[in-house]
Amino acid sequence: MPKTALLFPGQGAQFVGMGKDLAEAFPAAKAVFAQADKLLDFPLSRVCFEGPEADLNKTDVSQPAILAHSWAVFEVLKSTEKGRALIDRGLVAAGLSLGEYSALAAAGAMSWADALKLVRARGRYMQEACVIKPSTMASIVGLDDDKLEAAVAPARALGVCVLANFNAPGQVAISGEKPAIEEAMKLAKAAGAKLIAPLAVAGAFHSPLMEPARERLAKEIDATKFSVPRIGVVANVDAAESRDPAVLKQNLVRQLTVPVLWAKSMQKLVDQGYDEFVEIGPGTVLAGLLKRTAKTAARLSLGKPDDLKAFA
Repeated sequence: MPKTALLFPGQGAQFVGMGKDLAEAFPAAKAVFAQADKLLDFPLSRVCFEGPEADLNKTDVSQPAILAHSWAVFEVLKSTEKGRALIDRGLVAAGLSLGEYSALAAAGAMSWADALKLVRARGRYMQEACVIKPSTMASIVGLDDDKLEAAVAPARALGVCVLANFNAPGQVAISGEKPAIEEAMKLAKAAGAKLIAPLAVAGAFHSPLMEPARERLAKEIDATKFSVPRIGVVANVDAAESRDPAVLKQNLVRQLTVPVLWAKSMQKLVDQGYDEFVEIGPGTVLAGLLKRTAKTAARLSLGKPDDLKAFA
C-alpha cells in the first residue's frame, strides 16, 4: 500500500465556474455549496459558478470559495466506498496557506462549517490590512533561496520585503511594500532569475504587513472549538506535523505574518516515505509543485467530475 498524504490548495486556485460541474454531477457537492451559502448568508455558489471574476478574486470571497470546493470534493469521496478508502489511506494532511484550514477540517480538527467562517473572516481581515499600506507580491523562479535573499536585501531600504512563500525548490514568492517589491524584482532579474511575475493579490500576504489581520483573526481562532484530529496536520509555519489542538490554533495565527514553508513540508513528507500525494480541490498547482520535490511519487489531483469517476 502507498503511504498517502492529503493536500489542499490555497488562494489563486479559484476560477469562474469552479464547482458548477461538481454540483451538477454529485448531490453531495451540491449540498456543500448550498450549505456554504447558508452559513455565510452570502451567495458564494453563484459567484463560484457564474462570477464575475472580479468578485470571485476578492480575498474574502476566493478563500471560502476554494475551501468550499475542496470540501465538496471531499464529501463526494466520502459518499463512495472507493472514495472513503482513499481518504482512510491518508496518514497526514497539509494545505498551502488557506488550504491549511481545509486540511484541518478534513483531519477532524474542526468542523468544516467553522473552517468556512474562519476563512471568510480571514479573507476580510487580510483585505482590510492591505488597505492600510499599498503592498503586493511577486513570484521569482530560478534562484535558490540564499541567492534570492541576498539579491533582494538592498530593496529593504524602500520598505518591507520578505521571502514569503517557499513553494518549491527555486520557486519563491516575495511579499512587501510596493516600492520595495518593484525594486526586488529588478534585483532578482539582475541576479539571474529565470521568471519574475507580479501576483494578482490584494497585498503582502505572509509578511509583517498582515499584523493587523493576525491580531483580529487570533480572537476568532481562539473562540473556535478544535479537537484532536484523526491524523496529523503539517503546518505552513514550521513544516512540522501536529495533532495538538493548541498548537494547531497557534500555527494558524502565526501563519498570516510568517513565511509558508511548503517546499520544506513536502520534502519532509518525501523523506518520511510518503509516495502518494492526493490534491483535493480546484486546480493542479500542488501536483505541479511536487514535480520539483517528489519526481517519482504518485500525484493525483481531484477537482472535476472526470477525476472522481474512478471512485464511483
